[in-house]
Amino acid sequence: MSTLMTSPTRGQKRAGCGCAAIAAVVLAIVMVVALVGWLLSAFDPVKSAKSYRPVPDNIPPAAGAPPHLIDVHGPGRTADNLEEWAAPIADSINVDPQAVRAYGNAELIARDAWPQCNLKWNTLAGIGWVETRHGKYSGNALNQGHLDENGFATPPIVGPALDGSPGFAEITDTDGGKYDGDTTYDRAVGPMQFIPQSWAKYGRDADGSGQADPQQIDDAALAAANLLCADDRDLSTPEGWQQAILSYNQSNDYVLKVRDAAAAYAIAQPAVR
Repeated sequence: MSTLMTSPTRGQKRAGCGCAAIAAVVLAIVMVVALVGWLLSAFDPVKSAKSYRPVPDNIPPAAGAPPHLIDVHGPGRTADNLEEWAAPIADSINVDPQAVRAYGNAELIARDAWPQCNLKWNTLAGIGWVETRHGKYSGNALNQGHLDENGFATPPIVGPALDGSPGFAEITDTDGGKYDGDTTYDRAVGPMQFIPQSWAKYGRDADGSGQADPQQIDDAALAAANLLCADDRDLSTPEGWQQAILSYNQSNDYVLKVRDAAAAYAIAQPAVR
């Protein structure tokens, strides 16, 4: 997965000492720095609003507040039954409540389907943060995406072509462009960044629509749970947790980023790395 994330003008005509010109340049630089600082604060309020507690670095990260028990076999979008549980958590960690509900729903389904896995919702949330900021990634910092009222990434998230160019694997088309719109190469899609061939294996319907869609956050979170819990992994052990995250992305740096985000969510604060 993970295919998405990741010069000043010079020259002043000389005339005497140029003090006025220099002063003007300094003032302009100060104004630009102030503007950049304001923009960074506006687009990343989490980092600028206040300081947070140090994030524990243990693996696996501690579990987040456990989701309320619901009937995951019930009709419709079962994640909506976690609204009361998810609302205060979403507020404290600065994540769309729909995403928090989706991760909690996936934890409960995993607990029922793969009880040996011991998957916790904040691990899924850590992946969602690193992959697409929980469906916000759009490729345009001035116009972030979002999850619509039905949990679909809007606009749909489609990564770069996996065409073997530097930094990318080469994976020729496996879905006829059904999910990624590309009939030549595969691309990672949706909030949890599944490539089509992985979606064909792990994709699951979690929103009660009768169809697994990688752009829908409930479906994507459950598919991620399915992938992490494969091969009878036990995510309560350091080895099992690390192997699971590496199965998602073969990068030790990725493991640390997911760990840090999951650990932050466990202590009810936003991920900032």
